[in-house]
Amino acid sequence: MKKIEAIIKPFKLEDVKEALAAVGVQGMTVSEVKGFGRQKGHTEIYRGSEYTVDFLPKLKLEVVVADQVVDLAIQAILKSAKTGKIGDGKIFVLPLEQAIRIRTEERGEAAV
Repeated sequence: MKKIEAIIKPFKLEDVKEALAAVGVQGMTVSEVKGFGRQKGHTEIYRGSEYTVDFLPKLKLEVVVADQVVDLAIQAILKSAKTGKIGDGKIFVLPLEQAIRIRTEERGEAAV
């Protein structure tokens, strides 16, 4: 099993959710996060003064998938989240040692 974490632009959530559902990903966790990478934020003018906004709003998606679905899920995220502009986000893939469904105590892929 693998845990896929993706940082995406907020307006891309529905597209990514639909793309993941199309490849069989059944659940996800979404968190509102703020951050910056190479884009280093941007400047805004508020009441005549210029301010630097370092942390930009993003969404962090977390999905757990079976090893055989990892590449499909990554491709689904890439195709649906990409705008071609700076700040599209990142995808991280981490090994997952164990998953346990609390209600039934199922373990491993059955718990996902």
